[in-house]
Formats: sequence, structure tokens, C-alpha cells
Amino acid sequence: MFSNLRFLRRVATAALAAAIAGGAALASPLQDQGWLTSWMASQQPVWQPDALPLPAGVPSVMTDQTVRQVVRLSVGGQRLRVVLSNPYGRQPVVIGAAQLARHAGGGRIDLAGSRAVTFGGKATVTLPAGQSVASDAIALDTPALAELALSLYLPQRTAIESFHWDGRQTAWLTAGNATAQAMLAAPQVFSARVLLSEVQVEAPAGAGAVVAIGDSITEGNGSTPDANRRWPDFLAQRLASDGVAVLNAGISGGRLLRDGMGVSALARLDRDVLSQAHVRTVIAAIGINDIAWPGSTFAPHDPVPQAAELIEGYRRLIARAHARGVRVIGATITPFAGALRDTPIRGYDSPGKEAVRLAVNDWIRHGGAFDAVVDFDAAVRDPARPQALQPAFDSGDHLHPGDAGYRAMAARFDLSLPALGGQSRSGAPGGNSGR
Repeated sequence: MFSNLRFLRRVATAALAAAIAGGAALASPLQDQGWLTSWMASQQPVWQPDALPLPAGVPSVMTDQTVRQVVRLSVGGQRLRVVLSNPYGRQPVVIGAAQLARHAGGGRIDLAGSRAVTFGGKATVTLPAGQSVASDAIALDTPALAELALSLYLPQRTAIESFHWDGRQTAWLTAGNATAQAMLAAPQVFSARVLLSEVQVEAPAGAGAVVAIGDSITEGNGSTPDANRRWPDFLAQRLASDGVAVLNAGISGGRLLRDGMGVSALARLDRDVLSQAHVRTVIAAIGINDIAWPGSTFAPHDPVPQAAELIEGYRRLIARAHARGVRVIGATITPFAGALRDTPIRGYDSPGKEAVRLAVNDWIRHGGAFDAVVDFDAAVRDPARPQALQPAFDSGDHLHPGDAGYRAMAARFDLSLPALGGQSRSGAPGGNSGR
């Protein structure tokens, strides 16, 4: 049924290999010390309709159309720039015009707070296949936690081959060049993100970024769309006054060891985390799909991994981050008893998978490998039935927390940790403070 998942993996792996050969996508030269990424969306290859039991939910082609997308910054700034990316594209993409503006709600923008975006002084730019481009600096004084809208005009037939699947944010698509219009006429709507991968601010003194690499629970599935209630959003609110950017590198269906609805966390660690300028810390909140996908509708023929396999994967991630001077916070895996049982997905949970989760969580808490640990499991589990989410925190599918659950997860972070910019402990990478 899902033989094309292997095709998806081959496409993703080949695209990354091509990017490395071309010196492009993994360690982007766009990410220099003068800029701090304040918002990001990790990129995935768009899958074929029969490759996964989930629709891609994005138009396959856009022609002579404007797409408007909303982001919420973590850190603010007086000058910004946007980064457009097409890492899995096989053809160049022509941007005919672009406009960055303050978001005015729904599909509207504030024309008084709107600026034309240029690239090398020009209104148009060609985004090469497999690469990224950064705009010129945009003078638009923007506070922390502000929402912005980027409008891109695509004058030519543009195949959408790179995207971020579950943006939890409405995007609008309309005919013609409407980049400077306050409201788009008769737009189509979807929730994926296309071409836009980062919004950066001019780096303030002492700039720092924390990157959360994870799966749909980090991406925010189950939270209220258009409301910025993912756990990294709540953490960004807690850290806003400290000038620490919180970047969400979650991908729904993401796994630590193997490709899923995107390449594995180990494969994208350099691109999404370690190449970021000013990155201080990575929060590793991943592993649930490594345990639960095997034997399910997603990967019916894969064996459930042993805890030791995941632990070795975490050790590899930690070693690579430490080699770059980046601290690592390990997040325990949240409960998933009964997950997706009322959906077409079958076999996601089992007693054997629960045993692996418990063993991995025990190692995360007590293995001493992480610089700090955040106990998401303890934050959202049901005290009466710890293999399941607490009902008040359950979005309804018994896998993803809802808004209240994500808020509780963000509240588990000790903001005094050096890994989050706190000053209460010294602790170089390799320590085990903050549990």
C-alpha cells in the first residue's frame, strides 16, 4: 500500500546529496553572524498522493498567483530579511514580486506597515533548484512575538516540490500579482508552508537561538490553528524578554533514525540546527514515531526498534551538537496509548512499544548524556493511567496534546538553565545540569 514511501525517501536523500555536492542546502551561507533567525519552518519533499496515508494538502502547481503566509517572530528587530528555500525542487522558481507586512488578521495586511522585498536590489529573483536565497535587509521595526505576512508572486508555472506540511497557520492563494493588496480577492486557503523557510532579524548584542528538533508534537499538531499555541510558541513567550529566539524545527511524521514524512532528524541536523547562526541549544524532542510507526499503517513491515537503537541515535546527535559547541536538552517521549485509534491509521500503539518508550525515557532522565532534561512525559501523562495522555491535555486523538497540554510542556523548562540563557549555573556542553 505504501511502497511509494520508499520513493519519497529516495527523492529526499537524493535531493540532500545533490545539495551537499552543490554546496547549497545543508550549511547555508545565508546564515551569517550579522543575522539571527527569529522564525523558521523545516522543509520536506512533497510526497506522491499514494505514498502516505495523508494528503499533502498543497497545490501541486501555482501559476500567475500570489501566496500569502503568516509567521510569528520570537525575537524582534528594526531590520529583517526573509530566506526562501527550495531544497527538494528540481526546477528553478521565479519570484516576480514579494512584500513583507505587519499582519492585520485573517488574510489582511497593514499597508502602512508594508515593505517591498528586494533581492540584490531587484524586485525579482530566481530561486535555483535545491538552494536558498536571502532578501536584502528590510527596514520594518517589529517587536518580539509580532506577526508578519509575506506575499510572494509566482508569475510562471511553479511546481511545488518543497514544503512544510502542517503549518497550523492558514495560507492564502489568489490570482495575479496581489502582493501589495491589503486583502486578497477570493483566495484559496491551505495550511502548508511553501518556499518561505526563515525570517531573520539583525542580530542584537548577545544574540542566541534555541532550536527544537522534533516531530508533529513539536510542530504543534493538535493545537488551535492560527493561534500560535505550540509548545515552542509558549516557550518563546517565556524567553522573549531575554532576547532568545526559539525556532521550531518540528516535522510531522519526523523520526530520529529513519526518514518518514521528511528526512530523519540525524540527516537534517546540520541544515535545520547546527548551521543556524548564534544557536546555543538544541532541544531533542523526537523518538515517538521511531517507536510507533513500525508495524502501523505508516510502516507495516518495519520491526519495532530496541531502546538501545534509539539511545545510540541520541548519542550521535549529542556528539555532533557538542562538537559544534551546542548544548542539548533531551525531552522525554510523551504517552500514546490509544493513539489514532479512531482514524484510518492502525497499529500505532502496543504494550511492546510502551515498554520501549519507558526504557528510552528512563535513559533520557538518568543516563547523564544530555546537558539538561525536560520531562514532557511527566507534564502531560495521566496520573491514573500513565501510559496515556491526561484527558485535559489530550487534543482528542490520544497522541497530540492540545493547547493546554502544550502550555504545560513549555512550563516544564527551567529558564535558569545556561542552555536557555540562564546564569545560575556554569556547565559547558557535556554536563548534566537542570533535571
